[in-house]
Amino acid sequence: MKSRSASPFIVALLVGTVVVRFVADTSWWRAGIAVLVAGLMLRVGWMMIGGLARPVPDPLAPGELRKVKLTYRCSICGAEVRMTVAARDDPEPPRHCLEDMDVVTPVE
Repeated sequence: MKSRSASPFIVALLVGTVVVRFVADTSWWRAGIAVLVAGLMLRVGWMMIGGLARPVPDPLAPGELRKVKLTYRCSICGAEVRMTVAARDDPEPPRHCLEDMDVVTPVE
């Protein structure tokens, strides 16, 4: 027969609540809420750091790039960019001056 045990997270919350209760000399409710909020903040922070640690995806194989002839213009400063190779037939416009550039070349 398999014995059931409490999850490590629940045990850590209970132990943390007891420690905070006696160290801070506060009520059980306040200690429990403080430990729960601290645990959630640590968990979210750990998840954010884990998201930054993901490796960069591998570049596309050279045969997968498609030739395109698109010209984009920045509506703010007037700079123009010509795109000759892209991963898709209809790529997203590049950004310049913190805005998406406008397509100048007619798309067929």
